[in-house]
Amino acid sequence: MLILENARLLDLESGEARPGSHVAIDGGKIVEVADRALRSSTSRRIDLGGRTLLPGLIDAHFHAVLTETNPANSRQIPLTLMTGRAAQLLRRALDRGFTTVRDMGGADWGLRTAVMEKTIAGPRLYIAARGLSQTGGHGDLRPRVDTDEPCGCSSGLPLLSTVADGVPQVQAAAREQLRQGADHLKVFVSGGVVSPNDPLNSLQYTHEELAAVVREAESWGTYVAAHAYSAAAITHAVSAGIRTIEHGNLLDASAARLMAERRAYLVPTLVTYEAMRSRGASLGLSPFSMEKLATVFAAGMRSIELANSAGVRIGLGTDLLGELHSRQSEELTLRARIQSPLDVLRSATLVNAEILGESGRLGVIKAGAAADLIAVNGDPLVDLTLLQQQGQHLDLIVKDGDIHKLTF
Repeated sequence: MLILENARLLDLESGEARPGSHVAIDGGKIVEVADRALRSSTSRRIDLGGRTLLPGLIDAHFHAVLTETNPANSRQIPLTLMTGRAAQLLRRALDRGFTTVRDMGGADWGLRTAVMEKTIAGPRLYIAARGLSQTGGHGDLRPRVDTDEPCGCSSGLPLLSTVADGVPQVQAAAREQLRQGADHLKVFVSGGVVSPNDPLNSLQYTHEELAAVVREAESWGTYVAAHAYSAAAITHAVSAGIRTIEHGNLLDASAARLMAERRAYLVPTLVTYEAMRSRGASLGLSPFSMEKLATVFAAGMRSIELANSAGVRIGLGTDLLGELHSRQSEELTLRARIQSPLDVLRSATLVNAEILGESGRLGVIKAGAAADLIAVNGDPLVDLTLLQQQGQHLDLIVKDGDIHKLTF
């Protein structure tokens, strides 16, 4: 058993700090939270000395295997190199206090298992496996001179997405991802920044195709997430029963109201546009991608304001690629330009746990929850930059009851 003593526990549900708190951990779970010293003759004890203790952070839009800033370059990356780089990206995310990530295309059950069995140090993984794309859609990364899908035996590119058209094909593709252990499904319903051929405002997949994917997910007790930028694409996705909208930069008031009515979640990813805007051209993004990037960057902040006004539940994701992963924690401070630090932290814990279907187990500090905890010497509600600089200010990181970092 591990006992954390003298913590300033940050209760994100109530928004209150509780100094003098004590937390007992056993078997990877929190077994007791108290305002008094906990008795045990066999426990290891760590005196936090008044440091702020909060739940481990959750990134709801992560790409463990996208180790290239331009995903199409993954064609040149062998699976062995991709896995080695993914292991590094995962460890560094944990170093920043992200104890859980929802992978939105690329990570498979093997990588998830490697983390679970502690072969790789990293956040727990919830995977979408391969995202579903129509021909010519955002997930169709083939150059125009290619007519066949790339072989999945030699490079990382085919792990990112699969092309399927028509109801029977999308059903088969959805079933295959579920067979391969996907925790949720992902579809592309609009153009995107890094895809080579599709306009940003293109509308992808038919209602019947999307509804078929939703039925397959629901038959396995899970849900569908949609890459969507335009208000039309968002409306298209939510009308078909899709549960989370990824990015959503071009959201309008009408689409936001529909999301609220259908209890759909928005997962903005502001930092990826900030990072790519400054580095994208030098890292090989085409002028076409850079033009699309400028459009979505300008609209990103406004989409969160619209969603918030409509009562949409807003999660937190990053969607960073390659070496840009180092900017993961900046999503918190970007969001703080338009939300309170408390609401930002709630997005990264409580709301993201809801998205994962893990309310009460993740994103909270209470008896019965997973022992995912981070401690910082300061108050993140006053200064969210304490969670930046690659976890430099995090004095303690605990995941599943195991101490990943302890600096005092």
